[in-house]
Parts: sequence; structure tokens; C-alpha cells
Amino acid sequence: MHKVVYKRQLSHDMFWMELEAPYVAAKARPGQFIIFRVDEYGERVPLTMAGSNKEKGTVTIIFQAVGRSTSLLSQVEEGESIADITGPLGRPTEMEGLKRVCVVGGGTGNALAYPVAKGLHDAGVIVDMVSGFKTEELIVLEDEFKAAVDNFYLMTDDGTKGEKGFTTDKLKALIDSGVQYDEVITVGPPVMMKFVCKVTEPYGIKTIASLTALMIDGTGMCGGCRVSVGGETKYACVDGPEFDGQLVDWDTLIARNAYYMAEEQEERDHVCRLTGGVRHYE
Repeated sequence: MHKVVYKRQLSHDMFWMELEAPYVAAKARPGQFIIFRVDEYGERVPLTMAGSNKEKGTVTIIFQAVGRSTSLLSQVEEGESIADITGPLGRPTEMEGLKRVCVVGGGTGNALAYPVAKGLHDAGVIVDMVSGFKTEELIVLEDEFKAAVDNFYLMTDDGTKGEKGFTTDKLKALIDSGVQYDEVITVGPPVMMKFVCKVTEPYGIKTIASLTALMIDGTGMCGGCRVSVGGETKYACVDGPEFDGQLVDWDTLIARNAYYMAEEQEERDHVCRLTGGVRHYE
């Protein structure tokens, strides 16, 4: 069992949670993830770690309550516990030799971009953060990013806060202004990451994408998280989750990620015939 020692609601469906997991915290590095189960009957769900504290023996996660398991996780309060945390999993972010990096986060992907951006900055890398949201009410982690990076650029699709436009617009403007990046790292919706890679490709800037493929066991055995990178089959849980974005078969990845959308929507819309309410799992 893993106790929730801190919980904060960031928006109507985004949560910051710190959990006891001393063995995971002892070896966790930026870019890696965990797999959790809320209870013994729950599904296994991967989440990128937003941070870890070896002294306290805790890991931090930032997540959106959109599916069954994340909705149940959002209902767990401080002092209560969840069943399992497995990790750290995946390969950590490679930082060696980097001097200046632009991290591009989109929507809920900003929660996953935060530990990467902070980890790079803590390692002495100059970090420009381009953070994009649809509208002001969906913005999260603004203050945390400002404290963790060298330059923070906030974008909203409708212009309600920050600059109006897409993250790709700002990235291109920064590159065209003469900023020299050793690497661009992007985390967010696959469609956004695909177009970030299209922006950087003509400039020859290496671009790393953190892929949110379907995962089950986290060891590569199930094959659910397979992705095509440079014409080769890779497994996001053990070979990633970060890959050279300009080699990713984005169209196949996007199609596979949408495979269970109908079932997920049905689960969210389910109303219990006995209680008349949303289904809860004990």
C-alpha cells in the first residue's frame, strides 16, 4: 500500500499528488514513469513522475481525471492509500552534452513536460519552455514552470492569456529569431508533437518526443505499447518513452491511441442501474 501524503487540485480535472514509494524514489530520474493500481481490482495505468524525493521516500504525479482509474485516483484523499506503484520504468531523459533546450508542452502534456524541464534546468541546461493550452481556465503549473526554467512562454489558442497561437508558432519564432537549440523536447497530444517535429526538421534540430502509447505491463512483454521508429518496432515502456520524433510513424501511433476511444467513453458515461450514479469500484 502507498499512502497519499499530499494532494492538490490544479484545475477542474487536474491533480497534483505525492505518494509514499521509497524504493521507487530512491532510483527515479526525470523522464521515467510509474504504473499504479488504485486497488487490487484496478487496471494498471502508467503515469510519468513529476518528481521524487529520496529523503522523504515519495514520488509526485500530476494527472488528469479522464478515465475510470484516474477518476478513482482523484477521489483518494490525503492519509488514504492506493494498492500498487511499480517503477521507475522507462529510460530517463538524456541530458549529457546539452547546453540549451526548448521544451514544448501541450495541454495535459505540460504535466509530463514539467519534470523534464526542471530536471534539465537543475542539471545546468538553459531551458526555454513553450507551454500551450486551449484557453486560460485550463492553464496549470504556470508558477511552477516560471520557477523551474530560464524562459517561459505561455500560449493559448484563443488568446485569453499569454500569446495567442499554437506552441509550434512560438517555437518557429524563437528559432527564426536566432536562438540556437541543441535539442527540442516535446510532450503533449501526438498531433501537436508531430507538427513540432515538422517545424524543427528543416533546421536540422534533433527533436525528442515523449510517446503516450498504450501500456499494460511496463516490461515490453505484452507488446501493447509498440511504436514504429525509423521503420523499426520499438516498445515505449522499455525503449522509451522518449524517441527521436522525426523518425516516429505518427499516423500509426495516433490511430492506435484512438482504438479504444468508444469503450473509454462508454465507461465514463455509464450510470449504475441500482444507485443512478456513476459507477464506483471498491
